Amino acid sequence: MQRRTFIGAGAALLATPLATPWVHAQALPSGPIRIIVGFPPGGGTDVMARVLAEKLSALWRTSVIVENRPGAAGVVAAEYTVRQPADGTTLLMTNISNHAIAPSLYPKISYSVEKDFTPLMLVGVTPNLLICRAGGPARTVQDVVALCRSQPGKITFGSSGTGAAQHLALEMFKLRAGVDALHVPYRGSAPMLTDLVGGQIDFSFETMTSATPQIRGGKAVAIAQTRLHRAASFPDVPTLAESGFPGFDAGTWYGLVGPARMPAALVARMNTDMNRVMAMPDVAQRLAGFGAEDGGGSAAHFGEFINAECVKWARIVKEANVKV
Repeated sequence: MQRRTFIGAGAALLATPLATPWVHAQALPSGPIRIIVGFPPGGGTDVMARVLAEKLSALWRTSVIVENRPGAAGVVAAEYTVRQPADGTTLLMTNISNHAIAPSLYPKISYSVEKDFTPLMLVGVTPNLLICRAGGPARTVQDVVALCRSQPGKITFGSSGTGAAQHLALEMFKLRAGVDALHVPYRGSAPMLTDLVGGQIDFSFETMTSATPQIRGGKAVAIAQTRLHRAASFPDVPTLAESGFPGFDAGTWYGLVGPARMPAALVARMNTDMNRVMAMPDVAQRLAGFGAEDGGGSAAHFGEFINAECVKWARIVKEANVKV
């Protein structure tokens, strides 16, 4: 378990008035607030949490602590969060893995996405990037398909864990391309990327958030991206939909939730403040650099989004016969 605390500093930020005084009047927790992350430091979920934690610390005039509790593609952190008080002191930076995929993948999961969490805000949706190491075996999607067909079950694709977004993007790709490949799960994106860059594995459908530094540093190559449109930060990288797989859509998303039954006024206060942070130019610029789009909005919007994602990925788990 690893922690990092962001201590508030921005006086100008704190002086900015809220548009809704009754929301501002809602008391926040008096002590430190923790944002639980289900992956090791360095991955996409962790990066998103730290971007927001720094600004929320300043806005709320309290310590906002990012606490990493990795395991089972975020399920360990989700299970921990639902057991915490619903007073706003413990939040979860959730993502597609533990909130949309896990309910269909793990038959004995100990939480209900619908009943055991309070949605707060969608932080953003990013493409996954189909990547290989610099000097690796492919440069186009067609190259990847041909390689998989020439060596069925032997070409390796890494992920941050079984049931993670990268894993299910691979399963969608295998279904659509009609190929067999070997899934190699890791305990987070950081160790997986180390092995990919080092040549121990061949490919990954890695989150854009954590893949971007490797690509910018010349250690990895982006072959394709997995949303229906190209992210503004990678305008020259084609989508899978453009590369022979119409409708291929396997984005990774991130959002903040709390335990069930958080007070409605507290939810409204936190959602308002989180939207303020998302609108800050430096935050918006940093998230855009990772390809994170469509974030912000109401807590209700995030709840509806989660429901739609659960339905979508349950279908993929069933069609691909994915087992833990």
